[in-house]
Amino acid sequence: MRTISNPKQSTWLDLLKRPTQTVNDIETTVTQIFEDVQRNGDQAVAKYTQLFDGAELASNIVTTEEIELASSKISEDLKLAIQQAKTNIETFHKAQKTKKVSVETTQGVSCWQEKRAIQKVGIYIPAGTAPLFSTVLMLAVPAQIAGCKEIVLCSPPNKEGKIANEILYAAQLCGVTKIIKVGGIQAIAGLTFGTASIPQVYKIFGPGNQFVTVAKQLATKYGVAIDMPAGPSELLVVADDTAKASYVASDLLSQAEHGADSQVILVSTSQNFINAVAEEIKVQIKALPRQGIAKQAIENSKSILVETDAIALDLINQYGPEHFIVCTKNDDFYVNGIENAGSVFIGNYTPESAGDYASGTNHTLPTNGFSKAYSGVNLDSFTKAITFQNITKQGLLNIGNTIELMAEAEGLQAHKNAVTLRLNDLK
Repeated sequence: MRTISNPKQSTWLDLLKRPTQTVNDIETTVTQIFEDVQRNGDQAVAKYTQLFDGAELASNIVTTEEIELASSKISEDLKLAIQQAKTNIETFHKAQKTKKVSVETTQGVSCWQEKRAIQKVGIYIPAGTAPLFSTVLMLAVPAQIAGCKEIVLCSPPNKEGKIANEILYAAQLCGVTKIIKVGGIQAIAGLTFGTASIPQVYKIFGPGNQFVTVAKQLATKYGVAIDMPAGPSELLVVADDTAKASYVASDLLSQAEHGADSQVILVSTSQNFINAVAEEIKVQIKALPRQGIAKQAIENSKSILVETDAIALDLINQYGPEHFIVCTKNDDFYVNGIENAGSVFIGNYTPESAGDYASGTNHTLPTNGFSKAYSGVNLDSFTKAITFQNITKQGLLNIGNTIELMAEAEGLQAHKNAVTLRLNDLK
């Protein structure tokens, strides 16, 4: 990790750039595949599955027998771990349920709001170098709690045409209604347009590489909603001499091993602490099975020395990290002052891994600074709020003239007439 000492605020924008590729070439590829899937459906999907995943499938729909076989191959210890994580995620997301909001805005005018589940949702689960079965829990559990009727899961097959056993086990445990062996751009296109085997959905969830991220953004042009524009994983840690260097190094490496385009940043008011973390990274990285990936990510990453906590907080809010770990003598200052972050982890004994798996919070979070405007996935992500109103005769008499005056001022005579006709009958 490169160390930058007391950078001027005018340099922060360049300093905090993410190591993402330009999207020009990606957009061209995504658009071509979308158009092919729109025209040719499953035939196009099969072509790209063979091209990108090396798998030629007789059927891309996962059967009940495949799920049962996959479940039988998972150890009881792992099943119990997945079940405990599921319970904690359920507990946290059930607590997010809200009651109907109802109010009489003026006498005779009743307004209320109710949440309704999105009927059809698509869940994308990456496989690649690490099959993220934990993401199945993070997306399918709140979808089921919200009451989504169709929960369609897409995940790329391996060369043998199979999806990881853990993904299949978690999917059936969490109420997924259909599992499709398809990944990448073609999966997002299939969920967008619908094919003979892939149901069309109303909203797509889940992380992925930059091709999947751009594909999700393209899906919105065809009327399909997405959770957020989520790209490569990232972590920012603010820590000082009260933190433990080995813990901080382990947290930085836990995100660095996600992918070569991941980014981790350490912000500190102590040069000695930065040095200690750097030494710990050198030691710990040697023992990682994904050492090569972690090393590339660390090369894209930085340690930033600042003079005060106030400067650190300003810099962090400008960055808007996906994951934010706070481990300082002044934790409350950062917790109360953070405005832009996906999820916050506080203290020496709150590793980011806890949120990834089992504490109960959701790990599907905004990256690339989108935490400045987007929330992470939560129960409301799977619902929409519908407003209702009921106006009595007295209610219309109370607000009718207001409506008429405003409609006339906007030049919308039919709007005014819709009220005037009723008022004339009432009078």
